[in-house]
Amino acid sequence: MTIVYAVIILGVIAIIFGLILAFAAKIFEVEVDPRLPEIQGALAGANCGGCGYPGCAGCAEAILAGKAPVTACAPAGAEGAAKIAAIIGVEAAAGEKKVAHVICNGGENCVKNFDYVGTPSCLAATKVAGGPTACQFGCLGFGECVKACQFDAIHINDKGVAEVDKEKCTNCGACREACPRHIIVEVPYKQQVFVNCNNKDRGPAVTKVCANSCIACGMCERTCKKDAIHVVNNVAVIDYAKCVNCKMCAKACPKNAIEPIPTPEEKEKFKAAQKAAAERAAAAKKAAEEKKAAEAAAAAAPANPS
Repeated sequence: MTIVYAVIILGVIAIIFGLILAFAAKIFEVEVDPRLPEIQGALAGANCGGCGYPGCAGCAEAILAGKAPVTACAPAGAEGAAKIAAIIGVEAAAGEKKVAHVICNGGENCVKNFDYVGTPSCLAATKVAGGPTACQFGCLGFGECVKACQFDAIHINDKGVAEVDKEKCTNCGACREACPRHIIVEVPYKQQVFVNCNNKDRGPAVTKVCANSCIACGMCERTCKKDAIHVVNNVAVIDYAKCVNCKMCAKACPKNAIEPIPTPEEKEKFKAAQKAAAERAAAAKKAAEEKKAAEAAAAAAPANPS
């Protein structure tokens, strides 16, 4: 009987505590907006941190609270932003798709100061005499960005330089954060022309460290008809808002620092066209000067007697 009484007492105590817990849960219940899990479901779910919030849950809360735009999750893309906009009853802002791009064309073309045999890390390599490459502005090629990318969108190419697959890139920003030299930038998805150099040293110093570096000669700037490229701090910079991807600047670049790199045939054709244009301009100028001189001589000649 003692055991039976003990079981009954424990059962009663369990019921009492259960009622207390149920009452407390009801009193201290925090209401969750039913839209929150829906918003989180529309996000990429990568928890990459590219939005600046602690994971997708934090991003969803910020969007619902109006602290972040519906486009805060870059990996979710325009489709995800549209879903979130529909959930919270706002209009999704139309934005141009952006992707990451590595502004370096060095790799095997860059002079090496020494062979680095330490930890295969870009950040670690920079701690040893500034890094093994003579160029202090270029890609080190140890793949810090590759490890950071959760979408398999960036790899080290056969030249030893990080290269982005823009079809896989979600522009989450993880690779940009990981790069110790900050040579990964955000560019429009539609962009086809890039200055793949970040070296801000002057011409002679640049050519000593990399065969494919920008020498700030200004040929690209003078060739561009859209005022879309200028030399800034000794390196050419493209204004993507003005660039029409005509690729004329790439053909004009004597160091192949602008992508896409033209073929030798394209280079020769471009030079021939430039030479012909210069000859036509010179001929037109000479003709104009001769005409002006003839008109001046005619005006200066004495009038014939009547």
